[in-house]
Amino acid sequence: MQPLAEPVSNLIDAFSQLPGIGPKTATRLAYYLLRSDEAVAIKLARALEELKQRTVFCSVCFNIADQDPCAICDNQQRDHGLICVVEEPLDVQAIERTREFTGVYHVLHGAISPVEGVGPEDLKVGELLQRIQQSETPVRELLLATNPNLEGEATAMYIARLTKPLGLRVTRLARGLPMGGDLEYADEMTLGRALTGRSEM
Repeated sequence: MQPLAEPVSNLIDAFSQLPGIGPKTATRLAYYLLRSDEAVAIKLARALEELKQRTVFCSVCFNIADQDPCAICDNQQRDHGLICVVEEPLDVQAIERTREFTGVYHVLHGAISPVEGVGPEDLKVGELLQRIQQSETPVRELLLATNPNLEGEATAMYIARLTKPLGLRVTRLARGLPMGGDLEYADEMTLGRALTGRSEM
C-alpha cells in the first residue's frame, strides 16, 4: 500500500484530534480540501488563525469574545443584578437565541465531575463569588442554568450552597415536558419535575 503524502497525513491527524471526528471523517475532510479550490483551504486556514489571534475570554463573565469586556457585560441596558450561570459558552448562545433573558452571564467552563477529576477549583466558581462580592451593581438573583444531568445538578447545588449566605435569590431553570411532547412518552423524572414546577394559567 502506497504511503500517504506527509501533508495529507498531517491534516488527517489534525482533524482526528477534533471531538466527534473519527479517522474516516478526518480522511474525507482532508481529501475534500485537497480537491476543492485553493481559496476554500486558504479561507479555512485564515479563519483558524483569526480564531486564536482575535478571541479572548471576557475578564468579567469568561465568555468567548472579540473584546474585553464582552459586548454583553459592556451593555448597560442589560440587568447586571441578574446573573445566569452556565457551563459552556455555547449555552450563552442558546439562551440568547430565546431573546427572553435580559441579564448577564457567568461561564463556568465545565461542571463538577469527580469521575473525570473535575472539581470546583477547576471551574470559574471562585471568580463568580468574587464577582458577586465586588459588583458595582448589587447582584439580586443568580439563575443556575447548568445542564439537567448529574454533573449539572451537583454543580448547581454546590454554587447554591456557597451563594445562599450572601443573601441572593438563587433560582434554577424550570424543567419539564417539551413543547409538542406526549405525556405517555415522558419518563417519570421529567413528568415529576413538570408536576413540581407547574405554574398558574
